[in-house]
Amino acid sequence: MTRYHDEEWGVPVKDDRLLFEFLLLEGAQAGLSWRTILRRREGYRAAFDGFDPERIARYGERDVARLLSDGRIVRNRAKVASAVGNAKAFLAVRKEFGSFSVFLWGFTGGKPIRNRWRTPGDVPSATRESLEMSRALVRRGFRFVGPTICYAFMQATGMVNDHLVGCFRRREVAGGDRRRTRH
Repeated sequence: MTRYHDEEWGVPVKDDRLLFEFLLLEGAQAGLSWRTILRRREGYRAAFDGFDPERIARYGERDVARLLSDGRIVRNRAKVASAVGNAKAFLAVRKEFGSFSVFLWGFTGGKPIRNRWRTPGDVPSATRESLEMSRALVRRGFRFVGPTICYAFMQATGMVNDHLVGCFRRREVAGGDRRRTRH
């Protein structure tokens, strides 16, 4: 967890495939700890063909059965089915907007939002932006994308910089942020 925080969490991501990976993993995390999913990340990469949305969108019942018997991932039928459906929805969004990144970063005006939280208790579980993202994703057929999942996704992919004011990573990932008045 420390390595993930110190090297990856909150770093702005614009790569479509990596954004899809984070979205799939955040959906898999629903109801579980992030630590559980992070420990299984390599297993997810292997089981889901490197998070290749084109391949995942073509998964059929045989692939779903294979995934449900794969101990490297969380074997939840609804979450596995949502990964396949989300891959299809991802491809449709990418076709409509030119990239998944353009669509998602539109919810923050194209730049990370830098919050000024002082304690972990100050950090909300969802925001107006994550609610808007959730609604837009659901309208486009995505599942396991509620406002709380979307906010965790936004934090992980650097759409919001929620490193606490005293955290050394706050400045390191802050290039190009726009300030928010939330504190």
